[in-house]
Amino acid sequence: MTETAAATATRFMKMHGLGNDFVVIDRRSGSASVTPALARALGDRHFGVGFDQLAVIEPDPDADARLIFYNADGSPSAACGNATRCIARFLMDDTGARSLSLRTERGLLAAEDAGGGLTRVNMGAPLLDWHEVPLARHCDTLHLPIAGDPVACGMGNPHCTFFVPAVEDVDVPAFGAAHEHHPLFPERTNVEVVQVLSDSEIRLRIWERGTGVTLASGSCSCAAAVAAARRGLTGRDVTVRVDGGTLEIDWREDGVWMTGPTAHVFDGILTPDFLEALA
Repeated sequence: MTETAAATATRFMKMHGLGNDFVVIDRRSGSASVTPALARALGDRHFGVGFDQLAVIEPDPDADARLIFYNADGSPSAACGNATRCIARFLMDDTGARSLSLRTERGLLAAEDAGGGLTRVNMGAPLLDWHEVPLARHCDTLHLPIAGDPVACGMGNPHCTFFVPAVEDVDVPAFGAAHEHHPLFPERTNVEVVQVLSDSEIRLRIWERGTGVTLASGSCSCAAAVAAARRGLTGRDVTVRVDGGTLEIDWREDGVWMTGPTAHVFDGILTPDFLEALA
């Protein structure tokens, strides 16, 4: 690539939190605009880069940064907990700060260095009223009128949590796809399948709307922990074991705090030819 081409190309970072992987584009210094078409192209694991979510870092006058999220199908997402943690770690490493604030559609989220290489983010208070999730009509969010008696919760995006005897016995791709577009969820829904291991530990498998099966999800882990606590199956501070590893979720008075590891895998450049093909 020539120096001129490199100057007009778009740089990105590849990150993951427990295998929940992201492409991150930092637009604070300017770069190509990010569109749903670009998100879909980048999300293709054969013809693009591949990710569960695309995260865009924008400047914000009243926060350390503003984050915008896209699913792999190009649809927007108001929340992405693991990507928020990954970007928080990147920004703290870059600036030397031990804490910061990040603006998302969910609101202003606090992040901090949890020590031992771990990063903690407050994902905000769970949304428990039917219209906040949102649902299509009035329902008891603790007992949805859906076979399997799931729980609904909003974490900036909608969640439907099922409790089962053994998560390994569930065909998550089929089960998740069957419920993502349930008419009770006008904006589609993430689907969590949960097995309670003890009053302080759950096992979780995940179907993310607009993406499919994922190894981990921060917002899904928060929603599953909140659902378990609301049902009285666990306390409010739980270990969540997902396919990609372990997160610690603590539902406090000021919000749902999520703690876990992050990884910055590599940096790359989107060539002008790739970007022009989307025009």
